Amino acid sequence: MKHFLSLLTALVLSFPLFSQEKELKPVSLEADFFYGSILEHNPDIEHLITGHPTGFILSFNRKTYGFNEWERRYHYPDWGVTVAYQDMHNEYLGNAVGVYGHMNWYFLNRYLMLRVGQGIAYSGSPYDQETNFNNNAYGTHFLSTTFLKGNFVRENIWKGLGFHAGFTIIHYSNANLKAPNNSTNTFALNAGVSYQLGYKEFPEYIHKEDSLSKTHAERIKYNFAFRTGINESDAVGLGQEPFYVASVFADKRLNYKSTVQAGVDVFFSTFLKELINYRSIAYPEGGLSGDEDYKRVGVFVGHEWRFNKVAFVSQLGYYVYWPYAFENRVYNRLGLKRYFFDDKIFASVTVHAHWAKAEAVEFGVGYRL
Repeated sequence: MKHFLSLLTALVLSFPLFSQEKELKPVSLEADFFYGSILEHNPDIEHLITGHPTGFILSFNRKTYGFNEWERRYHYPDWGVTVAYQDMHNEYLGNAVGVYGHMNWYFLNRYLMLRVGQGIAYSGSPYDQETNFNNNAYGTHFLSTTFLKGNFVRENIWKGLGFHAGFTIIHYSNANLKAPNNSTNTFALNAGVSYQLGYKEFPEYIHKEDSLSKTHAERIKYNFAFRTGINESDAVGLGQEPFYVASVFADKRLNYKSTVQAGVDVFFSTFLKELINYRSIAYPEGGLSGDEDYKRVGVFVGHEWRFNKVAFVSQLGYYVYWPYAFENRVYNRLGLKRYFFDDKIFASVTVHAHWAKAEAVEFGVGYRL
């Protein structure tokens, strides 16, 4: 009996320790109103800036508190989903609704929050040759969209309620999926309220001494990637064409957060074949024969910013083989990558661009050895 009571006491005392091993999933909700202006980043959209866009933003946040190592290393960020509605206050642009995945980073004792979101938007009034030819910003109903939000934040001031205010920048573009594609950027001021569900049970932040970041360093690994999608040149009516990109590169993980890269891209952009043929006929003074090679080869260096199994990819490249002078010889690639199976397989969504002018959205898969 004595041994039984000792065992029972040990189990009762250890129960809270076992229960703490279960990850909690605190949640908060947000609602914002915004008012702003479309920035004239391109004189071709001047006629589309006639009013001040207004709209609202609804967000679902999954709060972190340090249960996982990556949460502690990034000072307890949030991740979640945002829905944004924007009235452009222009008869040609109409309205847009976007759905985003986002992350929040906190600074200054969590009084300052920076949110970055990436997603897909639906425009109700895209370009149409007959009914809406003045909308040279959006060539399709579905657009790639990004937003940046910087806010002063006070959470859980009274029974889970809080408030926030600051600025938001919203970008819409179809990344040359179809012409035209001049895009828009809205700068807006926003203010709103938040509510923290289960605020009474919100866990304490876990402070734990993790291993040194450099202990996550790895030897040089070799990667093979394939990317594809469809796009169109800026000449309206030439049609959408598939493209293919084959890449070989080496990477070196330096620490928990950073990986550096260097490699080679080979671009098979078939829309260029149509563009070369079109320009050789329409603009004979340009000196094109129509037989120029549409393929390109680039070398690049890059960086990956790791968040557990997810990475933000940034690359800067230069075309060493560039037989047709399209845009310029310097290109960049930005996007997200997700690793699987001990980081041996990855999938990615990236934007291939020439500075701020997007050429294509690339969907890719790859193998790392």
